[in-house]
Amino acid sequence: MANSSQQTYIPSKVVKSEYPLIDNDPHFKRVVGYARPSDYIHGGVAAAAGPGLLLAMEKFAPSQVGRGGFARALRLAGAIGIAGGFLYFYQRSSLRFYGMSENAREVEMDMQEMVSKVKAGEPLYGESKLTPHMQGVAARQSRYSALFTAVIPWFNFVNHNQHGVDTAKYYRRAEQELEAERLGKSSS
Repeated sequence: MANSSQQTYIPSKVVKSEYPLIDNDPHFKRVVGYARPSDYIHGGVAAAAGPGLLLAMEKFAPSQVGRGGFARALRLAGAIGIAGGFLYFYQRSSLRFYGMSENAREVEMDMQEMVSKVKAGEPLYGESKLTPHMQGVAARQSRYSALFTAVIPWFNFVNHNQHGVDTAKYYRRAEQELEAERLGKSSS
C-alpha cells in the first residue's frame, strides 16, 4: 500500500539566463497584468496577419469560391488569428517571468506587489482551495509551460507557493521599508 504522507514539494530546476528569474510558474492573471504595450502590439499584429494575408492572396489570385465562401474562410482565419495572437502575446509576457528576455520593469513590479502583500499580511501567491499535494501536482504540470505554448497551450490558474524563487527577498525588503517608515515618523 502507498504511504499516506506524500511529498508535495519538488524543487524545480532553474534555467540559467541573462536576466533574473521572477517566477517559473506565473499565474495567468499576473502574466496578463504584467504585459507590456509592445506585447499587445505584437499579439495584435500576429492576430491580423492571418486575415490580412488571406485578403492579399484573394486580391492577387482570386479563389472564385462563390457566394459566401470567402466570408467563411475570412472568419475562420480571423478566429485562428485571434487565438494565435493571444498565444504569442502570452508567451512574450511569460518569457520575461522566466528571465529569458529583458525584464527590469517586471522585476520591480513583482517586488512592489509582493512587498505590499507582505506588509498587508496576505499570502504571497494567493489562497488556494486545493490540498498541498494537488497544488504541487498543478505546479509541476504548468512550470515553464509557456515554452511549449506552440504545441500545447497550458496556463496556470492555481494559486500555490512553488515558484522557483527565494521569497525571503520580499520579506527583507518589506522589513527595510517598514523600518524606514518607522524612522521617518519618529524623526518628524
